[in-house]
Amino acid sequence: MPAWIELVEPGVPGVLAAIPTEARAVLVPLLLSSGYHDRVDLPAAVAATRPGTARAAVLGPDPLLAVALADRLAEAGSRPEDAVVLAAAGSSDPDAVASVRVQAGLLAAELAARTGRAVPVTVGFGSAAEPDVRTAVTAARAGSERVAVAPYLLAPGFFADRLAGVGADVVAAPLGAHPAVAELVARRASTAG
Repeated sequence: MPAWIELVEPGVPGVLAAIPTEARAVLVPLLLSSGYHDRVDLPAAVAATRPGTARAAVLGPDPLLAVALADRLAEAGSRPEDAVVLAAAGSSDPDAVASVRVQAGLLAAELAARTGRAVPVTVGFGSAAEPDVRTAVTAARAGSERVAVAPYLLAPGFFADRLAGVGADVVAAPLGAHPAVAELVARRASTAG
């Protein structure tokens, strides 16, 4: 059953409370990195409504996300010679920022495997971390004629909409319901403890 952490209903506490007590509950956070929601909000919701709920790890970083990101870039018309900026929403949590940088390395490895050449992948953030996406695109352009943006976002919305104006030649779609993302969610659910 889908549930949201904030702003949209149904919320996590209500959904957890509605699960019959005899059923096993597994919470799979559809978050790309660990941060406040994963470490504070979700544990509090579980403790308040359904202690004993199995919790899976957040989705990223993971090689399957690199597959999805590379596919989204290809679908958008990115070329093998393009520099790539992985555009994340951003976080003030240093571990979350570091995990985005790890994902950028995984994407670079995936693109290199597909193209047979090193593809520069840098990181830009929508908020709360540096560099911002526009600055990252400008820096990437200094070393490449074309720049493609790979949104490290699960769905369209505020941050995805802002990417059209960052000066890139190509902006891919968010990850969405890509088969690799679905596979990763299933894996996280099956290994939740």
